[in-house]
Amino acid sequence: MFLGTHTPRLDDKGRLFLPAKYREELSGGLVITKGQERCLYVFPMAEFQRITEALRAAPVTERSVRAYSRVFFASASDEVPDKQGRITIPPPLRKYAGLTRDCTVIGANSRLEIWDSGAWESYLEQEEQAFADISEEVLPGIL
Repeated sequence: MFLGTHTPRLDDKGRLFLPAKYREELSGGLVITKGQERCLYVFPMAEFQRITEALRAAPVTERSVRAYSRVFFASASDEVPDKQGRITIPPPLRKYAGLTRDCTVIGANSRLEIWDSGAWESYLEQEEQAFADISEEVLPGIL
């Protein structure tokens, strides 16, 4: 499970230090791909394979399944962190997420998300009230 908020910087070569607490879990490989709201999703290889199987089982006769799969897999990049725990984020993914230097990496349960820090702050400012308002709808009877 991935938790927390971290603020690494992207270096001039497009590399980003993974949060230290997750390096061991991701050391065997990971997949970076486009996420919703212009962030990047980072999946451990096993989780990416689970998602792949779920999408494989989805009906390709549905336009939304085809469209989602195309973008999701076409933008995916498999990476292995270097000895310092850095991953290289390919230029098209950096462009998609608007990553320049200051990044925010958040834990999002089964994945990490990489955001431009300014975009994350804007998103959080917009969504924090909605978070409070929808807790009953998303987690009925739990919180």
